[in-house]
Amino acid sequence: MSETTPTTKSRIGALADPAVRRDLMSKVAPEPGSGKPDAILKVDNITRQFGGITAVDVEHLEVQRGIITALIGPNGAGKTTFFNLITGFDRPTSAGQGAHWSFDGATLDKTSASRVARSGMVRTFQLTKALSRMTVMDNMMLGAQGQAGENLAKCLFRPFWTAQEKDVEQKALGLLERFKLLEKRTDYAGSLSGGQRKLLEMARALMSDPKMIMLDEPMAGVNPALTQSLLGHIQSLRDEGTTVLFVEHDMHVVRHISDWVVVMAEGRLVAEGPADTVMSNQAVIDAYLGAHHDTDLGDDALLSDETLEQLEKEVAEEDAHREEERHADGAAHGEEERA
Repeated sequence: MSETTPTTKSRIGALADPAVRRDLMSKVAPEPGSGKPDAILKVDNITRQFGGITAVDVEHLEVQRGIITALIGPNGAGKTTFFNLITGFDRPTSAGQGAHWSFDGATLDKTSASRVARSGMVRTFQLTKALSRMTVMDNMMLGAQGQAGENLAKCLFRPFWTAQEKDVEQKALGLLERFKLLEKRTDYAGSLSGGQRKLLEMARALMSDPKMIMLDEPMAGVNPALTQSLLGHIQSLRDEGTTVLFVEHDMHVVRHISDWVVVMAEGRLVAEGPADTVMSNQAVIDAYLGAHHDTDLGDDALLSDETLEQLEKEVAEEDAHREEERHADGAAHGEEERA
């Protein structure tokens, strides 16, 4: 695995400045598979098929270090399957046939999920994986890596692991306080709300000090009060030097926090670029809405009452047109039978 040099550290620290991030990414071509100045993740020729259906077919993708990259696409585009493949939870159909991906200089082609996490690339899940019958604090303690007490030989001798366990506990308490979960530390994880479980899963992921965190729909099922909190935490991670790759369906969230956007449709990459550029890209609009639309997906005007009324009117007109066609077909069929 490559070492993080002082030059790399200073560059990552500078990326907390939005102007520096914009300048860095302005040099990247806004096209699928474009090369990045300092890619932390590189993926080549990953394909996953289920029977005769190709769920993922990514020829090349690079994720820039130190920024927030959003992975978007309509339902069924292959985003979560792609996450599963590169984090070791699934195996590509193209394994051994050209599939290759590396993280921070280390090859991960044949690496298990646990080794991927130890390499510094951790993830959360679309459906949270909090251990419901353990306390919030116990969930957090499990996230720390290299604990001596987990070694069968050392666990029998308390002096070998007590000092480390105290350090892990202090780290866990600090993260729980940061994520506003400190008062819940003795509660069972299963008693938390959906939004609180999302926060717990993100906090637990940080116990391993990841270089990159992958969030699968972090805002799904979260009430508006917690959404702003989650957005703030994601931006803070970026500003502290952690690379973020996240899947999200809310285009306004994507526009608000992402530095770069990658779009998948039918398993393939169809666009890359800054949020404003991508959301007005016709290929992206076609993937989401169909080829007859030309609307910017991130346009705040979509939230207005007038726009919603117009969309409802269009849908009603289309329904009425289809109903007329059905009646016409039925009448024609009846005449054919009588003839």
